[in-house]
Amino acid sequence: MLKPVSIKFKTQNMSKIIVLSMISLDGVMQAPGGPREDTSGNFKYGGWTAPYGEEAYSKLVQDELKQTSDYLLGRKTFEIWANYWPEHGDFWPGINEGSKYVYSKKLKKSDPLVTGWKNSAVIKSVADIKKLKNSKGADIQVWGSSKLIQLLLKNDLVDELRLKIHPLTLGKGKKLFDNGSIPAAFTLMESIVTSKGVIIGIYKQAGKVKTGTVGA
Repeated sequence: MLKPVSIKFKTQNMSKIIVLSMISLDGVMQAPGGPREDTSGNFKYGGWTAPYGEEAYSKLVQDELKQTSDYLLGRKTFEIWANYWPEHGDFWPGINEGSKYVYSKKLKKSDPLVTGWKNSAVIKSVADIKKLKNSKGADIQVWGSSKLIQLLLKNDLVDELRLKIHPLTLGKGKKLFDNGSIPAAFTLMESIVTSKGVIIGIYKQAGKVKTGTVGA
């Protein structure tokens, strides 16, 4: 049996794009936190992570929230968060203090949601994301934002995946991997398995996919 080990988060000088996601065994990431979080597409299982909470899981999430980071978010996630986190900063101070970049072709820098949530800015192209990634500074975390993650994967812009893989299938729903992820290898850097069967792993981008022949 795999034994839980402590995950240590590492920092580097250059910015990395880090995707943090709670997913089911079939890759669904929609509405992990509550029934009303995201019901689009008639999704009926909002809050599906709740039964899997326990001490090791909670500690890891708390450690993630304490990290110094900037944030890259899709429009829908940004709109949800901009209406919530400014009034709940006591739980996650970093989300209000860090720089937040919303990828959107609809939102403008003058939009009240953008101007009303401090340290927020709009970016509109993959080229802008590449400039952000190539700059020095804090790592850039991506939470939620399924379509944005798929765009990042398609353009080889994800340096690290931090996945919480839950032991259930959900069938329909927004998925982490969809719509043209490029072939890429990842190395498992650290992992734990919680007492309720959630596999939590940090996967680092490791270049091209290698192939070979199995057996003699």
